[in-house]
Amino acid sequence: MTPEDEKVILGLVYSPVNPTRVGSAEEVLQHFRVSDGRELGLNLLKQATEDHDADGVELALIVSSEFGLTMDYLDTLLKLSSADWHFMHEAVASSLGQLRTKAAVDALYRTAVWIPDYLDYDDNRALARKAIWALGDTPGPEAEAALVRLRDSDSEIVRKRAEAQLERRQKSHTAT
Repeated sequence: MTPEDEKVILGLVYSPVNPTRVGSAEEVLQHFRVSDGRELGLNLLKQATEDHDADGVELALIVSSEFGLTMDYLDTLLKLSSADWHFMHEAVASSLGQLRTKAAVDALYRTAVWIPDYLDYDDNRALARKAIWALGDTPGPEAEAALVRLRDSDSEIVRKRAEAQLERRQKSHTAT
């Protein structure tokens, strides 16, 4: 990815320094000379994964967040969920949660119990929280079973979050 590619993609990001975006989705599509942003995001994500390019993963996930995900992302996101060479596991867990597929349950469970070295300082377990929330949004008995297993965790945070998601699921089942 060129510095100009990076600049165009980063134009999609809001920041405390720049509360309004400098770029637009249309500018990204024009810059990359494509019409399908989802396909662009997927291609960028696949390339970054193949190259073990941590910055590329972050940029590709920005594009994917802007244009949305399809089930075509699943295999690449599953690979990234356990890859230890990047730092975007929270975004990967959230992306897997957006797909709401039982095919992601095992990866989300592993993500909920795993503490990558770079997150060893995080006593709030943000990665686990995102993975557990994603499991809560994933329909089916597989996701529920994973939450039940997480409810027995040694970590109080993991236990409480899993219990909260199980309660949320129960309430939504009762409401329907």
